[in-house]
Amino acid sequence: MQYQVPPIWLLALITITGTLAMHMFVPGLPTAALEFHAGMPVMQMTISLYIFGLAIGQLIYGPLSDAYGRRPVLLVGLGIYSVAGILAAIAPSVHFLILTRMLQALGGAAGLVLGRAVVRDTTIANDAVAKLAVMNLMIMIGPGLAPVIGGLLSVHLGWRSIFVLLATIGFIAWVFSYRLLTETGNPVGKLRIETFINDYRILLRNRSFMGFALGGSLTTTTMYSFVSAAPFIYVTDLHASLPEVGFYLSSLILGIAFGNMLTGWLIAKTNPNTLLKCGNLIIGLSAIVLLLTVYFDALTIFKTVGLMMIFTFGVGMSSPIAMTKAISVDPSLTGSASGLYGFIQMSIGALSIVFVGFGKDPAIATGIILTIGAILGQVAFKFALREA
Repeated sequence: MQYQVPPIWLLALITITGTLAMHMFVPGLPTAALEFHAGMPVMQMTISLYIFGLAIGQLIYGPLSDAYGRRPVLLVGLGIYSVAGILAAIAPSVHFLILTRMLQALGGAAGLVLGRAVVRDTTIANDAVAKLAVMNLMIMIGPGLAPVIGGLLSVHLGWRSIFVLLATIGFIAWVFSYRLLTETGNPVGKLRIETFINDYRILLRNRSFMGFALGGSLTTTTMYSFVSAAPFIYVTDLHASLPEVGFYLSSLILGIAFGNMLTGWLIAKTNPNTLLKCGNLIIGLSAIVLLLTVYFDALTIFKTVGLMMIFTFGVGMSSPIAMTKAISVDPSLTGSASGLYGFIQMSIGALSIVFVGFGKDPAIATGIILTIGAILGQVAFKFALREA
């Protein structure tokens, strides 16, 4: 099949749609709750159900794109995302807002799945690692920068302006995808439920895929536990101001970016498995040091920011390699593999957010979650590398 290799900036734009909407609305929750006279538990559903929709959506888009093609399925998803953003901006009630957030997530999931699938379709393995490093940065940019943008919009233009911006981003992504993206997959032209189920059964039974998927998720989206606990850690424990929290969270992106750049530079010169192990070692050591620092009551803003930047540096190194290896186990199932990988990622991220609320001290809970995730991730990677 003849196709035109899409520009990396377009793939980044496609990928960022779903993750931006995940956390951009968080700063607008209090004002939206006042307008709708709704309690915070109800308003939190606009976040938790969004993550749930993002996870479910990725399961759907993978097989659909394998059957009908990357391009048409992506355009449908981006269209749903854009329309849902406009509906959310004019929501007359909190329940309507929750419904449109679910719809927005189902649309945004298309970018996460198909951005990765298109990269894998159009590049060889090592080149895919370098490009997926950029994709990984886009996936993680949501928790880092979205609250800052959302906070500024909410203060100056109101919470509804957040959804206007998200709808605009979705529309821009749709236009450029329509004009610049050609079909990169090998669609079979039909989708049967039996095939849908069988694709995932094959992947779930593939030990190599499950090892890389679980390892990549446990060492990546467990970071959402820190993002959700950050306001309590920085403001309550470390006495920072709310505007400073957004700045400190955005520093996480620097760690990921540097890790991505190092992996992209070294991938042609170094065994990918070595980079994977080094990245996960950095993740594990920084998580353990963070946990010990909290336990001995020695936590400061400087230490927290520094340790989390080191943690995300390791994420930036290892995650693109784990992702590439996971979605490459079977070329005929690239879309399904990308979707299942994303589902596992978001599910572990959502569980991390839930678990961090169980303990009385969010800093201790975060340290425990990150440490356990790193240890289990290391076990999963060792298992996957043995099976590969």
